Amino acid sequence: MLPGSIVLELNPAPGNARNSEGAFVALRDGTLLFAYTRYHGQWADHASADIVLRRSADQGRSWSDSDEMLLANEGRQNVMSVSLLRLGNGDIAFFYLRKNGPDDCRPYLRLSRDEARTWSEPIAIIAAPGYFVLNNDRVIQLASGRLVVPVAYHRLRSATAIDGRGIALWYLSDDDGKSWREASHWWAAPVQNPAGLQEPGVIELSEGALLSWFRTGAGCQYRSMSGDSGETWTAPEASPFQSPTSPLSMKYLADQQGIIAVWNDHSGRLLPAGSSKDSWGRTPLVAAISRDNARSWTTGIVIEDSPDHGFCYCAIHAMSDAVLLAYCAGGADSGGVLNRLRLRRIAISDLQ
Repeated sequence: MLPGSIVLELNPAPGNARNSEGAFVALRDGTLLFAYTRYHGQWADHASADIVLRRSADQGRSWSDSDEMLLANEGRQNVMSVSLLRLGNGDIAFFYLRKNGPDDCRPYLRLSRDEARTWSEPIAIIAAPGYFVLNNDRVIQLASGRLVVPVAYHRLRSATAIDGRGIALWYLSDDDGKSWREASHWWAAPVQNPAGLQEPGVIELSEGALLSWFRTGAGCQYRSMSGDSGETWTAPEASPFQSPTSPLSMKYLADQQGIIAVWNDHSGRLLPAGSSKDSWGRTPLVAAISRDNARSWTTGIVIEDSPDHGFCYCAIHAMSDAVLLAYCAGGADSGGVLNRLRLRRIAISDLQ
């Protein structure tokens, strides 16, 4: 039996071809917001889309019945890949990609000082044009107050096509997002693989070091470390997380209960990695816990295991007694791996 319970399922419908990649934030009154990308007539990454939200008043056990508009499409193609973050100064930060085309896909930030009722004008995190990918639920604020945005840069190969091999960069802000600069280091993949270093994430470990990770086409996630708050980074190396070309997600559980990692485990420890050709190998979906600063991990538990579906782009929200996971959960029955969005609530005791 799979752990927890499905608390919200967002299926495609006529005029809404895909629902995917979201993020959570808690308001001061206890309400949870979940924002995600709602696509229109087509499901592709470049298709027209808005960012909408749902609300929960009972710690994620139930959700509002209809979408509220968070950001209507302001790009020539779409807006997507939302991250929500409560800042140390009390503001709520809303990060997203504005996608205009293969020559211009960049992350932007809007801020709210009134609990997500109104938002500031957008702030461009990257001034230079180019195709920069910031995954959903990826931005962090360090104990020092510094904001760290991990992105993958994809160069143009022609006027209409990007290179799939990502180059990892980090953007930093020391004034709550008002201004941004690129970190001193960037990295390309140290081994030839069709993905390079894609879809990076980052977490601050308890001793102050930063751990960054990247999806690759080399059979596992790669990782890099920073000892100076994201300014410089060690050469990327293979990590223990064996996976297809799909993203890893990682966050702290509440009350110092450890770090949770969620990914498509292809080690064979829990289930055979076999899947249908239509799932891109993105099954099973597995969660593991580390209680020693990401040095070692529990065997893990299977969150989803359907062999003909794909599970990916997980957002994580930790509460005192449970964790909320939101992830793509599509298959042939929904029209594609990315087309269905699922929210699952799991008790912390079930993750042990």
